[in-house]
Amino acid sequence: FSGEVVGDGERLSVLRGSNAAYVIFTSGSTGRPKGVAVSHEAVVNQLVWKRSEFGLGVGDVVLLKTAATFDLSVWEFWSALVSGASVVVASVEGHRDAAYLHELMVAESVTTLHVVPSTLSALLAVSGGVLSSSLVRVLAIGEALPGATAQWFRRGNAGALFNLYGPTEAAVSVTVHEVGAGDVAGVPIGVPEWNTGVLVLDERLHPVPVGVSGELYLAGVQLARGYVGRVDLTAERFVANPFVGVAGVGVGSRLYRTGDVVRWGGSGELEYVGRSDFQVKVRGFRIELGEIESALRGVDGVVDVAVVARVDEFAGDQLVAYVVGGVGVSLDVAEVKVALGAVVPSYMVPSAFVVLDALPLTVNGKLDRAALPAPVFEAVVFRAPSTPVEEAVARVFSEVLGVDRVGVDDDFFALGGNSLIATQVVSRLGVALDAVVPVRLVFEAPSVGGLAVRVEQSVGSGDRVALVARERPGVVPLSLAQQRMWFLNRF
Repeated sequence: FSGEVVGDGERLSVLRGSNAAYVIFTSGSTGRPKGVAVSHEAVVNQLVWKRSEFGLGVGDVVLLKTAATFDLSVWEFWSALVSGASVVVASVEGHRDAAYLHELMVAESVTTLHVVPSTLSALLAVSGGVLSSSLVRVLAIGEALPGATAQWFRRGNAGALFNLYGPTEAAVSVTVHEVGAGDVAGVPIGVPEWNTGVLVLDERLHPVPVGVSGELYLAGVQLARGYVGRVDLTAERFVANPFVGVAGVGVGSRLYRTGDVVRWGGSGELEYVGRSDFQVKVRGFRIELGEIESALRGVDGVVDVAVVARVDEFAGDQLVAYVVGGVGVSLDVAEVKVALGAVVPSYMVPSAFVVLDALPLTVNGKLDRAALPAPVFEAVVFRAPSTPVEEAVARVFSEVLGVDRVGVDDDFFALGGNSLIATQVVSRLGVALDAVVPVRLVFEAPSVGGLAVRVEQSVGSGDRVALVARERPGVVPLSLAQQRMWFLNRF
C-alpha cells in the first residue's frame, strides 16, 4: 500500500463536490431504516459557514462526545479540524453521564459545546445551572429547545446559547437563532444559513402569510442527494422546486419536504410548531413510530400494536407501546421487550408497554390515539428499606419519578426511569450520601437494594466540604463567572 495521495486517474471517476461524503441511517415508517447520502459540498458549506458564523479558531476547544450514527457528530468531528481548534474526546458511553461531561468541560476548558436540549437540561441539573466558565458558545440542536431551559442557561452562564434546526437530509443545520431574554414561552429556530432557502407552504404549495402555520420546505446546497437505494422515498420527499430565486436556485431544482410545521414570526424568524406526521423526537433521536410498530408486529403472539410519544411530568418525553395478543395468547411484557430490543436500537424501545384486549377505534374504524390509556408503571410487592442507604436510594427514586412509595425490590427503569433521569439520581445520591456515584451503577444495579449495595462502599468518600454559616462581608466577593464578565466588560 502506498502512502501517496490518491489521484483522479486511480479513481473510478473524478471526485466531485456532489459525490457522497457519508451516509447516515434514520428511522423509517415501513420498518426499514432510510440511508441519507450527504454530499461533500453540503458538508463543506456547513463547516465553512459555522467557522465564520461563530468565529471558531486556534484558541477554541471542542468537545467530541456524540456517536457517528447521529449527524450532530459531523460538527464535533470536523468543526475543530477546519478551524485549527483542539478536540477533547470523551470516554466511551461518556455522553450518558452528565456529571462526567461537566467535569470534563471544566478540566479541559472547553469553549464550544454541541448538545441536544434534553442533555443540556441534564448538564444544568448536575452543575447547579452553572456550566464551565470557559464556554464561549453552546449550540443546541436535535429537538425543540424549551424556553425554560434556555433561560436557565442564561441565568448562570456568560457564554452565548444558539438554537439551530436541521434534518438529517440537510447537512446538520439550516437555520440559526441566538437565544435572548425574550425567548421565554418558546425559542425560534431562526433564519436561514448560507446558500440555504426556506419556504413555508400550505397543502397546495402556496406560501403562507406571517403567523400562519405551514409545512417547511428546504432548498439549496445542503440538501442530501437522497435516500440510498430508495428512489420511491427520494421522489416523495425531494420534490421539484416551482419557485425562482430561492437560495440562488430556480425552477427545476429540488426542495426537501421536512414534515415539520412552522410559521414566520413577526421578527422575521421561523418558529417551530410540531410535526405533520407520526415522526417524533425523543431525547434528541428522530424516530418513526411506524418503524417500532412494524418491529413489534414481528414479535410472536402480537397481532396489533400502536406506539405513541407521551409527555410525563417527571420523565419527559417517553415512548409507550400498546400491544394486543392473539386469541388465547397471554403476552409477557418482558419477553416482548427483549424481542423488540433485538431488532431496534435501545433508544427506540418504549419505556412502557400496555397490554390491551383491543386497540380503541374511532367511529370511522381508525385508531383512536386519544383514547389510549395512560401507562401505569407497576411496582413489585412492597418490601420496606431496612438500611439508611436503602432509604436514601428509595427516597431519591421516589422524588425523581414522582412515585409515592418505593420498596427495596423496585426497579428504576420499571418505574419509568430513563438514562436522563439516571443522571439526576446519581447527583442527588452523591449529595445525600457524600459519595461519588457513577451513572453506570444505575444501569448495572437498577433496583433499590442492588444500587444500595453498590453505593454503600463509597458512602462518605465524596470529600464534600460541609456548608457552615459565616459572617457576611461588607463587600460580597464575585464568583468566577462574575469576575470574567467584569473583566471582559472592562477590557
